[in-house]
Amino acid sequence: MTVRNAFAASVLLSLCWSANGHAQDVPGIEICTVEKTMERRTSCLQSNVDFLQKTITKLATDHQQKLDAANRQIANLMSVVAGLQKLVSDLQAAQNKTADDLKKKADAPAAKEAAPVAKDGAK
Repeated sequence: MTVRNAFAASVLLSLCWSANGHAQDVPGIEICTVEKTMERRTSCLQSNVDFLQKTITKLATDHQQKLDAANRQIANLMSVVAGLQKLVSDLQAAQNKTADDLKKKADAPAAKEAAPVAKDGAK
């Protein structure tokens, strides 16, 4: 028998033994009306209450963690949006400056061309 087969056999054997082990009471809601004695019925109801309280606490914790994660993500996204807004405003300012510079350059040669024509007309 190879080492791999021996390992697989031991894992399979341990799974079989654990399945035949002690039965465990799975927590959950039980039907308490079938209990005949008041002590057993009270115990059953208390078990149900404990289960529900644990479930509510676990769900509240899970949901709070999800809300905290969502709030962190929102904060991160807000900072990204603020950065993008600043970038857009910087780009718009640069574009406006470039447009103004182009207008000035376009107006400057037109003024230079107009001045010599006036000189030529004066001669």
